[in-house]
Amino acid sequence: MSGFSVEIENVSKSFGKVEALKGITLEVEKSALFGVIGPDGAGKTTLFRILTSLLKPASGKASLQGYDVVKDYKAIRRIVGYMPGRFSLYFDLTVEENLKFYATIFGTTIEENYHLVKDIYSQIEPFKDRKAGNLSGGMKQKLALSCAMIHKPEVLILDEPTTGVDAVSRKEFWDMLKMLKEQGITILVSTPYMDEASLCDRVALMQKGKILDNDTPKNIIQKFRYPLYKTITDNMYELPVDLTDLEKTVSARRFGDSVHLAVSEETEKGIIEDFLLKKGHKIVEVEKIDPGIEDCFMDLMTQTDE
Repeated sequence: MSGFSVEIENVSKSFGKVEALKGITLEVEKSALFGVIGPDGAGKTTLFRILTSLLKPASGKASLQGYDVVKDYKAIRRIVGYMPGRFSLYFDLTVEENLKFYATIFGTTIEENYHLVKDIYSQIEPFKDRKAGNLSGGMKQKLALSCAMIHKPEVLILDEPTTGVDAVSRKEFWDMLKMLKEQGITILVSTPYMDEASLCDRVALMQKGKILDNDTPKNIIQKFRYPLYKTITDNMYELPVDLTDLEKTVSARRFGDSVHLAVSEETEKGIIEDFLLKKGHKIVEVEKIDPGIEDCFMDLMTQTDE
């Protein structure tokens, strides 16, 4: 028997002339927390809609728990819990009414499966009589996850669940996902936030309908090809342009309040500092750093363009 909950083979999908997915192939192990990481327009939502049987692939095939997403769509909808990117519950129903409604659709009750959502739902249960449209972003998120879980799914598919919520709610949500994973549920979660990649067992980095890499976060970082330096000066506006004139520069990209400089070979910090001082920068800070997932993602994008 396959050790994978999700198997995707050469799946493509187009909308008119736009290729949303270009031959995607993935395997997700059972009880894994798998992240699909990429910016808007990468194809994440299209992929998830195919996996939940809401869209048909133009080519290729995909299955969840052995069920084909096209031929076995009824079975797919029984075993999958889906949380779309936009809050899609009923704004004019209360918290409790929404949960009861989704339980009823799947032929169950809140009481029967309360143990599945207790740790999550108990945080918003004091507001069970409040209409869903009046909830905060974090509370909406917890209600949507409770509704996706109430029928005891085997696979949980979450499309950008932390987009637009505060940092505290983001952390709480990922803590909840780890708890659900420990219950044996396979979880696929998409996000545009590169820092969330480290919270997954394995990630697929996705851009323009393609998978750039599919590995553990640690392994992806270890594949980064160049020495990397964090640079800060008193003239951050000119810094990326000036660094492109350094002989060994491979890339110079803005990251928050600094510029990450990748060079073709190990370079003394003093050489970089002296170069920038000669360029007219008066205050210069250079620090050797380890790459993050975002550095790797940007480098992989460059490789695909080569």
